[in-house]
Amino acid sequence: MSASPLGFALLLDGLKAAGEDTRLRLLALIGEGELTVSELTEILGQSQPRISRHLKLLAEAGLVERFREASWVFYRRAVDTPGAALTDALLDLMAPDDEVLLRDRERLEAVRAARAAHAQAYFRAHAHEWDAIRRLHAPEEQVEAAIRQALAGGRIGSLLDLGTGTGRILELFADEMERGVGIDLSAEMLAVARANLDRAGVRNATVRQGDIYSLALPRDAFDVVIVHQVLHFLEDAPRAIKEAARVLRPGGRLLVVDFDPHDLEFLREQHAHRRLGFAPEIMESWLAQAGLVPQSHRLLAPKGDGRLTVSLWLARDPRAVRAEAQHDKEVA
Repeated sequence: MSASPLGFALLLDGLKAAGEDTRLRLLALIGEGELTVSELTEILGQSQPRISRHLKLLAEAGLVERFREASWVFYRRAVDTPGAALTDALLDLMAPDDEVLLRDRERLEAVRAARAAHAQAYFRAHAHEWDAIRRLHAPEEQVEAAIRQALAGGRIGSLLDLGTGTGRILELFADEMERGVGIDLSAEMLAVARANLDRAGVRNATVRQGDIYSLALPRDAFDVVIVHQVLHFLEDAPRAIKEAARVLRPGGRLLVVDFDPHDLEFLREQHAHRRLGFAPEIMESWLAQAGLVPQSHRLLAPKGDGRLTVSLWLARDPRAVRAEAQHDKEVA
């Protein structure tokens, strides 16, 4: 995909912003993944005010993007700014075996190792919660295979994973999507997701904190939106589906993965489940109310003596279909 050319002023501002040794090093590090100001300070061994000033200049030039997550501020390589093309070009020009960049990368790996250790400690403390539920439904490998099959055959330029949790969905589609975004309300789970994506070497996905009812994302932004095992935690599932539909591009697809109706009250009492599964007709009505056309519904039976059936609903934004039908009518 060829980059869009930059105007003279934007190009000059971008080159000025990158044309300093610390800022160029920062750009190289952020090109490896999302990092906080404190992490960059630790890697480069410079004061936080100095690093913050450099990052401000890079952000103002559109070379990096800044976003807040609770009390933390993260920086990532630019994607949706005019300067993104220049960022890509500069990163491509950097020699991977440069001694300065190699030393920075070594310190980056140490920071990532510390991040992973913290995330795994959290995961171990809560693993029993996931394990207790996994034992009640089809194996994860079977569920993941069904998710991939549901979305097979269509282009995934951009993918949004709502309630990303451990980031597994982003990892699952890393080789099939151009870019992915994961949204989660829990800062602790986002730490787990970042560690997992780092470990898997996924560079085309980013995760951020956000409200599933009010996404800080533009309309018509994603080819695919996945809501995996999230709706049963919510007070207002239809509202979340409408918000997911809002960010779908014309012809885009929404995949909802959740449970069929069940009577396991302990999930409500011990694991904060608000809803004990969803009937097909209820889910399909919510999808229709959101302006989507249901495409398919699949059930995955529980394993052994498990009592949770996994449901997969696929729906599509009909706007592209309508446009094609109108075009065919006009041609005829």
